[in-house]
Amino acid sequence: MKQTVIVGAGSWGTALAALWAKDGRPISLWGNNAARISRVQSSRENSEYLPGVQLPDNIRATHELSECGEADLIVFVTPSIVLREIATSFRDAGVKEGAVLLSCTKGIEHGSGMRMSEILSTLFPSNPVTVLSGPNLAAEVVRGLPTATVIGCANENYAIELQHFLGSEHFRIYTSDDVVSIELGGALKNVFAIAAGVSDGLGLGDNSKAALVTRAMAELLRLGTKMGGNARTFYGLSGVGDLIATCFSKHSRNRRVGERLGHAETLAQIRADMKMVAEGIPTAKSAFECARRLGVETPIIDQIYAVLYQDKPLLFAMQELLGRDPKAERL
Repeated sequence: MKQTVIVGAGSWGTALAALWAKDGRPISLWGNNAARISRVQSSRENSEYLPGVQLPDNIRATHELSECGEADLIVFVTPSIVLREIATSFRDAGVKEGAVLLSCTKGIEHGSGMRMSEILSTLFPSNPVTVLSGPNLAAEVVRGLPTATVIGCANENYAIELQHFLGSEHFRIYTSDDVVSIELGGALKNVFAIAAGVSDGLGLGDNSKAALVTRAMAELLRLGTKMGGNARTFYGLSGVGDLIATCFSKHSRNRRVGERLGHAETLAQIRADMKMVAEGIPTAKSAFECARRLGVETPIIDQIYAVLYQDKPLLFAMQELLGRDPKAERL
């Protein structure tokens, strides 16, 4: 793989570009905002998303689709709600035959319930599609702190190839052929991180938050397995690992959204001054739709959905969660 294109110049896309550029390989960082991309290219810094991080000269920031047509590896790191639109633009501009596609986007499409790799496979039926997910906070990855992740592909040979190509001493990559579970774990945990942030914002304490995250894992297993996932994979890096990081980290934007809701800020206020997308917000709607379609009990997802999309008062939502009928613990 001689040429890599990273599609999406937010914090995660920029962090991956900086990480993978350390060995001198040429990397193109594509963004949809021409003015911002021009500033990144000239200043060698993505000041809006990763201030203080200097990008090496072998990273080229670009807004031109035509410059990406010869890439051997195309890494999609866009917000989930625009993945289909942007991927379609890349398809129409022309993608190299045999180029490997790697989805680092964590989400579920509204209405269709499709995972990100399913969207890419539909648009690029002749290209191998792989996924990456795990407890990977951009602010720590870009500092070179030890991180583990998992790359999945139905054909595990592609996952192994990327493991060797993209892995390093500080970015340890595991492989799997369970694409469904990897993606669902990475997407659903963002909804639960909002709930964990609410717990922090309301000052409910460590006991309450530990109970909430544990029950979130049970809920992830119920819905995830009904959507075709494997329980064993959900206990791995892309499931419980990502859930822990996102629910407890100060760097987690989804946890931060919940915390601000707990401090009585409105969703409109929070969105107005957020530069980055908190994927738990759109995923709450998709997860709610999937749970209703499959008949799965998802009390935490239901309450977060009601708070975000039905203007349900936060305290009422918490009271309903806490006031549910007692039952036996089952995982």
